[in-house]
Amino acid sequence: MNCEIISVGTELLLGEIVNLDAQTISQGLSEQGVNVYYHTVVGDNPERLKKALDIAKGRADIIITTGGLGPTADDLTKETIAAAFGKKLVMDPVQQKRLHERMGARMTPNNEKQAVLPEGCTVLENDWGTAPGCAFEAGGCRVIMLPGPPRECEPMFRERVLPYLESLHEGVIRSRYIKIFGMGESEMESRLSYLMDRLQNPTAAPYAKEGECLVRVTAKAPTEEQAYALCAPVVDEICSVLGDVVYGVDVQSLEQVVVEGLRQRGMTVALAESCTGGLIARRITDVPGASEVFGCGLVTYSNEMKMQLLGVSPETLAAHGAVSPETAVEMARGARRAGHADVGVGVTGIAGPGGGTAQKPVGLFYAAVSTPQGEQVVERVRRNATRERVRLYASSCALDLIRRTVLK
Repeated sequence: MNCEIISVGTELLLGEIVNLDAQTISQGLSEQGVNVYYHTVVGDNPERLKKALDIAKGRADIIITTGGLGPTADDLTKETIAAAFGKKLVMDPVQQKRLHERMGARMTPNNEKQAVLPEGCTVLENDWGTAPGCAFEAGGCRVIMLPGPPRECEPMFRERVLPYLESLHEGVIRSRYIKIFGMGESEMESRLSYLMDRLQNPTAAPYAKEGECLVRVTAKAPTEEQAYALCAPVVDEICSVLGDVVYGVDVQSLEQVVVEGLRQRGMTVALAESCTGGLIARRITDVPGASEVFGCGLVTYSNEMKMQLLGVSPETLAAHGAVSPETAVEMARGARRAGHADVGVGVTGIAGPGGGTAQKPVGLFYAAVSTPQGEQVVERVRRNATRERVRLYASSCALDLIRRTVLK
């Protein structure tokens, strides 16, 4: 099945808000094996929305719209779609009652507009807001309408739309996600091309994300258990081919793997960050339960603070500079000591855009770990990258270094 997403809202065209709805829906449909070939954004204008619908009807099996279901005069998505597909709008007494119960004294006559829906449609109840969504089939096309606010659209898509779509076809579609750090997309795809070219069910598809890659393995089968069983040998083979650049299967993030790995081993980590400016600490503390493994993070930007708080020696800084493997190791050692931790991490580098030299270019950084068993440092250069991307990549390298050296 092919889908087109039509996002309605002048504020999207003006750049006042980011179109998070389309991202959420595209990711969810991809997991279900539904192709999304077009994203369309239309302002709050019935005529232009009608033209967008006429085009979408000719190239999509499913049209999902977001926005324009509210009570105000410019919320005209339902009216325009109903007219475009020859559907009569009628008051839904169940949704009318729900609106009155939810809004109470705040209920106004124009709010009842939200309970007016295409006749014979499947109602998608909104437990996260007031405007219900709906779905119907007409002219060989299936239309799904969702509210625009992401706090409503995302849970409605997950809890209402995905089960609805799954009920339309026999069997289920399930995916496994192999997360990779330390190998580029082109090399990953080259190693796996022999496998991806011959697979039909399941399929394997590579994706590049910010500083990482993933492979999605997707299978269709009569039951969920059978779908996952089809995926299993392919997942195993991919992990075997790629080796230790695979940091997890069906995991949320690299930081989640590190936090969980430390927790299982009863270990703690302390951080000393320079160029990353606390980003590693933020990523770790974004993981629920991080307090079990993380108690101390120091951002030592200046040489004085490196010496005073971490015990980096003046001789090391004078001989090798702040951006050096020697300084990174002493930072990691000082963090472990200051935080009374099992693992210390030190990161120092040149995030740019200025400050680089021929010997030490912008994008150069060092990440080190220190444990009672020994110390290790890696050097990486992220050339032609923005300051933000250098910092993100450096933080990921530090987390991956923990995974490879401490959690192996």
